[in-house]
Amino acid sequence: MIALLTGTLIEKSLTQCVVDVRGVGYRVVVPLTTFYELPEAGQPVVIHIHTHVREDAVNLYGFHSQEDRAVFQLMISVSGIGPKLAVNILSGIAAGELIRAVTTHDLKRLTGIPGVGKKTAERMILEMKDKAAKFGRESVPVGAVAPKTGDQVKDDAVSALVNLGYKGSTVKEVIDRIVRAEEAIPSLDRLLKQALKILAG
Repeated sequence: MIALLTGTLIEKSLTQCVVDVRGVGYRVVVPLTTFYELPEAGQPVVIHIHTHVREDAVNLYGFHSQEDRAVFQLMISVSGIGPKLAVNILSGIAAGELIRAVTTHDLKRLTGIPGVGKKTAERMILEMKDKAAKFGRESVPVGAVAPKTGDQVKDDAVSALVNLGYKGSTVKEVIDRIVRAEEAIPSLDRLLKQALKILAG
């Protein structure tokens, strides 16, 4: 099983990246929290990998830190949560914050994540709480990504948030509100983080 990739970042998007390791390109699915930490294309990169094997496919899920990967692996051990939902959850909440929500039985915070209903949140608390205690209480740091300019930033942010399960009309309203308050279009990671904070509230 692949557990770590060390190579050159060839390309990246909001949901995946390609890493060249000695001439072999590996396509890796990543949550937004890892996307924020990726360098620019052509730069060295290290990604912690969870290899998910199915009868018809082998998928690689990548994370900036071992903690993020461990939280992902803990989530997919919960009945009803597969890799796709686990990635979406980590796109909407940092690993450290998720662990705190589970250990403090914060249903409101958990159900504020797209795709997580009350029953799923209750299962997460029930099945994760004991193992979650071993994780630290510190939030996973979120780094900066090179800023884009123009309407493309807004479009990318809207697309990412809609893919996470938020309604398009609500997302556009929140994005426009942030841009007006900033008096300029901020970087994509800043825009996404502010929007997620508002939408989760």
